[in-house]
Amino acid sequence: MERPKVHYEVFVRKTVGSGWTLEMATESRAQAVAVAEELVAERRVASARVTKESMDPETNEFQSVVIQALGLPDTAKVKKAPERNDPLCVTPQDLYTVHARERIGRLLDGWLARNHATPFELLHRADLVERLEASGVELQHAIQKIAVPESQARGVSIHEVMRAFQGLVERAIERLLGDARRGDLPNVDKEGFAAAAERISHAPERAYLLGAGVAASIAPARNWSEKVTRLLDLADAAPLAGPPRGLALQTIEQPLAEIIGSSAGLDGLIGKDLDLGVRLAAMTRLAAHDAVEALIRVEPSVAKIMPELSEPAQRLAKWLPTEDFRAVRGAITKRVLKELNGPRRLKPSDGAGEIDLLRGLAMSLTAAAGDLVPLDDVHQAFVNRSKMLVTGDFVEAYLGKGQGSLQEAEALMWLVENVIGSANKRQAVRWLSAVVASLAFEKDARNPATSAAQRLFVLAKLHRGVGRGGLPPEDYVPIQQKLGDLGGLAEADAKVTQGLARANAPVTTRLTLLLKLACGEAAPLGPAADRAKAEALKLVRLDDTRAELARSPERMAEVRTLIQAAGLAA
Repeated sequence: MERPKVHYEVFVRKTVGSGWTLEMATESRAQAVAVAEELVAERRVASARVTKESMDPETNEFQSVVIQALGLPDTAKVKKAPERNDPLCVTPQDLYTVHARERIGRLLDGWLARNHATPFELLHRADLVERLEASGVELQHAIQKIAVPESQARGVSIHEVMRAFQGLVERAIERLLGDARRGDLPNVDKEGFAAAAERISHAPERAYLLGAGVAASIAPARNWSEKVTRLLDLADAAPLAGPPRGLALQTIEQPLAEIIGSSAGLDGLIGKDLDLGVRLAAMTRLAAHDAVEALIRVEPSVAKIMPELSEPAQRLAKWLPTEDFRAVRGAITKRVLKELNGPRRLKPSDGAGEIDLLRGLAMSLTAAAGDLVPLDDVHQAFVNRSKMLVTGDFVEAYLGKGQGSLQEAEALMWLVENVIGSANKRQAVRWLSAVVASLAFEKDARNPATSAAQRLFVLAKLHRGVGRGGLPPEDYVPIQQKLGDLGGLAEADAKVTQGLARANAPVTTRLTLLLKLACGEAAPLGPAADRAKAEALKLVRLDDTRAELARSPERMAEVRTLIQAAGLAA
């Protein structure tokens, strides 16, 4: 007996009480469940369900079983929708819309991947259509998948809907094959892309005809990167102005967006086997090329995380700022935000590297927001991503083993500064507070085996950092108080202030060092800074000090700045 053919479908309901719509169909149970869980977790839908569809080889009908239901129950009364007697697509031209192509891509994802093709190419290449027809039941399966939810939505039998879609598909195939046999489809490589676009630009079916020419031109490509290269070659050869140029670039944009919107196509362009963080950085550099390049020149943290782009990717990046390729930019940024909102680690084995990547990506996407994606969407994506960085598992892996408590506090301060969202910052500062309040931290802060100046500097850095971390005073003031107290103990242990005041060094040198302690630069504000301030006041009042400062205007300016910072200007 023939083994039943099985696939899995994800249905979603946008709001409580709305109708179910097909989100995707796949042969992978794990993928279907993961997509459903992600959609509900991110609150992009009210509820989702996963069904197992098994085809009876004798009746060629699918038996549906719900294997998982997620989200809110349907408690609201739903008004019966008016009966629809027309299918979603009624003419072959309807199959060429962006939404129809997206649906075709989901329904035939496996077949398209095996044939190294996009929905755009399938709709414009006779050889691909013939290959699909010869594949057996692939086309029938796709029609069955779309007919099930459509019949439910319209309240008609599944067989009626299947007949309608079958007739539509047959008409579309007949048209494409007939045009190919008659030689009505342009050969843009032979004629020239610009000439073909000029000639076709006034034809009623101009988008379909030029699309066929573009699809045939990229068909010989051996991989996705080569397809992108061929498409960009056509873009370079497009008419210079007017409606023909608009037609040419709009036609090229469609397969480009589909290639870049797929994992395989994107891998072929930016490289595969990359960790997620590097992948997202490359995608961001591609989609927001001008903004990222400007940041790279002035911001080391962005330059640090940005990988070099391949030659085809660099070529594409120069085209993307144009309005004609807006859909391609949208496909890239949509994938970036989706991954940022998802559960996967950016750099699974490198916590510090993950924070650096998040910082660089946040700066890059924020700089490019508005044109690419709403700033609110960018902010929310990084808030969601930051939630992962304040979990116990991440913090434990990030801190690792073998670090002293002072180094752990510095690492956690970096975390506080870089996570986004008030709740995430509060959680990060709780981790920092726990370390600062520990006996190990006090021991390290007062450890005589290490340089007192270095310990005080670290405490001062933490004191300043926690104050500018974007936290409310009730969260950071207790930590600053603790750091100040520990700084006072460390300074008293080593008698740092006394030593500087009596050191055998020029008076202006001693004054400068004391003022750096007093203003919170070289020691945390608190007892240590207060003692340094008192000694600095004594030195400032000496005639020798004033005379020496008068002889050195540069040193005078430095001391004046430090005096103001320490609050001694009066």
